[in-house]
Amino acid sequence: MREVELKAVVDDIAERRRKVENAGGKLSFEGRISDRRYDFPSGDLSSRDEVLRTRTYTGKSSTKTYLDWKGPTEFRDVYKVREEISTPVDDFAVLDAILHKLGLELVAEIDRKIAQYGLGGATIRFEIYPRMDALVEVEGEPHAIEAAIEAIGIPRGTFSNRRLADFVVDFEQRTGVRASISDRDS
Repeated sequence: MREVELKAVVDDIAERRRKVENAGGKLSFEGRISDRRYDFPSGDLSSRDEVLRTRTYTGKSSTKTYLDWKGPTEFRDVYKVREEISTPVDDFAVLDAILHKLGLELVAEIDRKIAQYGLGGATIRFEIYPRMDALVEVEGEPHAIEAAIEAIGIPRGTFSNRRLADFVVDFEQRTGVRASISDRDS
C-alpha cells in the first residue's frame, strides 16, 4: 500500500472537527494510539529510512494492534509518500517477545489521543500529544487530501510533508518548552 499524507498544526480541534462533520466526515475511531518503533542496535532500519512499528488503537470498548513496516520516504509534488505494509496482531506481548528475540530494540514511543474521520476517500486524524501542538494528518490520494483540507478550513499553506520530529522542533523553538510525544516523557 502507498501512504500519501500531509500534516499541519491545528488551531482549534473542536471547530475543525465540526467543519469536517458538517462536510460529511464520518468518525471512524476516537481514543488513543500508541506507536512503538523498533530497530536493530546498529540502526540498520533507520539508516535505510525504514520504520518497523507496532500501533495499538485503544477505544472505549476495544483494543487493536497492528505491525507495520514503512519504506523510505519519497516526496512527490508537495506530498510525503511511503510504501506501507500492515497486519493485525492478536497478541502484542508475543509479538514484542519475537521482535526482541530477532535482536530488535524499542527505539521510540509515540502516544496521543486521536479522533479519526473518513471523508471522500481521505482519512483525517486529529492528534493531541502529551505536551506539544495538536496536529491534523490527512492521508489519501492527492485529490482526496486537497478536498479534505478544504473541509477542515485550515489554510492550505500551513500543511506540509514534514515529519513529526520537525513539528517537535518547531514547538520547542517557538515555546522554549520541551515537547513530549510519549506518555513516558510527560
